[in-house]
Amino acid sequence: MAAPQTFDNPISLSSLPPTSRQRWIVCAVAAALFAAFGITAPFADAQLPSFVSFNPTVEAMVFVNDLVTSILLFSQYSISRSRAVLALAIGYFYTALIVIPHALAFPGAFTGLLAAGPQTSAWLYYFWTAGTPIAVIVYALLNNADSPSSANEKLTGSAIDWSVALVIGLVVGITWITTVGQQLLPSLMSDDYYSNAVVYILNPLAILIATIALALLWFRRRSVLDYWLMLVMLSLILNYVIAAFLARQRYSLGFYASRGFTLATSMLVLSLLLREMTNLYTRLARSNMMLERERDNKLINVEAIMATIAHEVRQPLTAIAANSRAAQRFLKRLPPDLDEVEAALGRIASDSYRTNEVFNGIRALFRAKDHEQQLVDINGIILSVLQLMRSEFKTGGIEIRSALASELPLIVGHRSQLQEVILNLVRNAIEAMDTMVDRNRVLHLTTKLRDRDAISVEVQDSGPGIDPNRIDGLFTAFTTTKSQGTGLGLAICRMIIQHHGGQLTASSDGKNGASFQLVLPTKRPEAINDNT
Repeated sequence: MAAPQTFDNPISLSSLPPTSRQRWIVCAVAAALFAAFGITAPFADAQLPSFVSFNPTVEAMVFVNDLVTSILLFSQYSISRSRAVLALAIGYFYTALIVIPHALAFPGAFTGLLAAGPQTSAWLYYFWTAGTPIAVIVYALLNNADSPSSANEKLTGSAIDWSVALVIGLVVGITWITTVGQQLLPSLMSDDYYSNAVVYILNPLAILIATIALALLWFRRRSVLDYWLMLVMLSLILNYVIAAFLARQRYSLGFYASRGFTLATSMLVLSLLLREMTNLYTRLARSNMMLERERDNKLINVEAIMATIAHEVRQPLTAIAANSRAAQRFLKRLPPDLDEVEAALGRIASDSYRTNEVFNGIRALFRAKDHEQQLVDINGIILSVLQLMRSEFKTGGIEIRSALASELPLIVGHRSQLQEVILNLVRNAIEAMDTMVDRNRVLHLTTKLRDRDAISVEVQDSGPGIDPNRIDGLFTAFTTTKSQGTGLGLAICRMIIQHHGGQLTASSDGKNGASFQLVLPTKRPEAINDNT
């Protein structure tokens, strides 16, 4: 079996590698052809009634099949720009056209229309059946050295036009030679019997040409089209054998069977083209849909990144603006409160640094590989968040109750990212308690060692709680219960925690506040190794 190859033009049947299923189908069809030949061969010489209309009927079907096949192959050429496909298209267009004079010249069918003699039909038959193997030989030779041409659409259309014109001229010339010039040609028929010239010269020569075509296809057999063309050549060879060697007379069983093989020869490639082109364009349509979906996903990802930046940067920028206004107020006092101004400017500097950390954290979050992980004290992060949010706690009348476990091990991760997670959870808790008027506003922060290899952090508020049916959707991107929310805060928090090998969950009874718990592993040797 030929080695699989990579093809540059996967939308052309001449470069589409066959699947094992397609090979099995070809073997099954070949077996069916041999079975039909084996059943017919012993009785090929048996004479049957003369159905004059049988031949024109079969040839009308062949004409339609070959014409449609040539049109489809010309279409393939216009896409692939392959000269091998063009040669095959020309061959099928030739066999479609030459069927017309052969049907008109067949004795007893349309007598007198072409001024045909007794030899015209036989000669036209061999000119007709020689077209396919010669086209296949050219196809195989060109396909071994041919690559899809870069010819533009105008040159491609011109090549098709010239091919059609030349084939029409060739068929007209052959028709003229076999009718007007028939006396110049050797005799092939005596009444309804084939002459020795057919049996010992033309038929062996025709079989030789078809065998050469089959051999060339067998040695290359790289595409699905190659395999089906081998079936065509096999059917044509069986046709020659049964028509001239086993049945030497018209209207014998072999004669009728040979027309069946002729019809099979015509239908094989057409059935392949219709089936495989449908599959090809189905795959192209699916690929186009996937490209559209990928483009939409990229747009969504860009939107998500922009929304993430806006969401995360808004908090320190808001703090910077608030501290700037506070510093201005302290300066306008008489005398200016320089201590408060200095404190406000310090908070502005801290928030500016935090803004830079936010950008670094987001960049690290969307990067494929991390090199910025460090040993982090989770209690230290919580204390820094409480320090940053002290003014919000004071303004909102929120009581902080913290229970931070002592001697917690350090974890490996991004300090800025983990700080943003705690900050988001604390800010969400503050906003959840803003509407509470009938109960104390209490924020619980708890850390503890869990199972010796993980640290858990719990942020619990005393707000109205969350509907338990909505818990699962809290971490879905672009899902929010806030009128001005982006719906990305908790989704980003979960992404960060998962990025650190942990998990973030939520729970609530829908009445007595909500609890968010994150669990982080204390041992990530692969991360530590990355930083050594």
